[in-house]
Amino acid sequence: MTAHLMNRNRSSRPGTRRPAPPALVLVGHGSRDPRALSTVRTLMERIRELRPGLPVHLGHIELNEPLLPDTLAALGTGDAVLVPLLLSRGHHVKRDIPEAAAASSAHTRIAGPLGPHPLLVETLYERLVEAGWRTPDAAERRTSAVVLAAAGSRDPDAAVDTRRTAGLLADRLGVPVVPAYASGSAPTVADAVRALAARGRPRVAVASYFTAPGRFATECAAAAPGLASPPLGAHPAMAHLTLHRYDEALTNTLAATA
Repeated sequence: MTAHLMNRNRSSRPGTRRPAPPALVLVGHGSRDPRALSTVRTLMERIRELRPGLPVHLGHIELNEPLLPDTLAALGTGDAVLVPLLLSRGHHVKRDIPEAAAASSAHTRIAGPLGPHPLLVETLYERLVEAGWRTPDAAERRTSAVVLAAAGSRDPDAAVDTRRTAGLLADRLGVPVVPAYASGSAPTVADAVRALAARGRPRVAVASYFTAPGRFATECAAAAPGLASPPLGAHPAMAHLTLHRYDEALTNTLAATA
């Protein structure tokens, strides 16, 4: 720890150059929907505006170029922090990304997924408001609910993370929020809507818990009985959250080596 502080102090002396920060590598899932890549690129630009001088790169797990192994290969033996643009723990976070990092020559740290986090909840709330959600009065509150539509995963930790986000969003909205999934888990959005209606809550909105447009987001929105919010996208809070995960990974590394 002392050596680290000394090195940091030397780099801050007048006339010395601070070492370049580790690159930020955004790890997107990938999608055949061209809007997804456009959304991620917009997010990259917002991150660059917030943190000038930080090298920001993009690598996909599948379906889009550049693929993550290619992005890491281009970094050579440089330092990088990989930030998954994923909303919960699951196979990609636990296996695919670490395996790609281990196979590369780059010196990498892997940040946690974006969710759960209060900034995601605030983004979900604002997307709902953009779509037409208004705070229900006392009478409407008893008949209202929200379905949190997520991609889904067979990993139980992913469901835990999604349920936590649903709980935080319920606190924010003041109505029940039920998780539902496009694949890999139950219930589906349609099943969740029917179950809520059977419980006397026919006023149901669907909150799209996806980082970008794509097939799953489109299918979940189509199952909404009425209001459905757009994906989280390049909302300013997403850029701040991405940088928070980047900084968090660096801080955790320093703490582990102190």
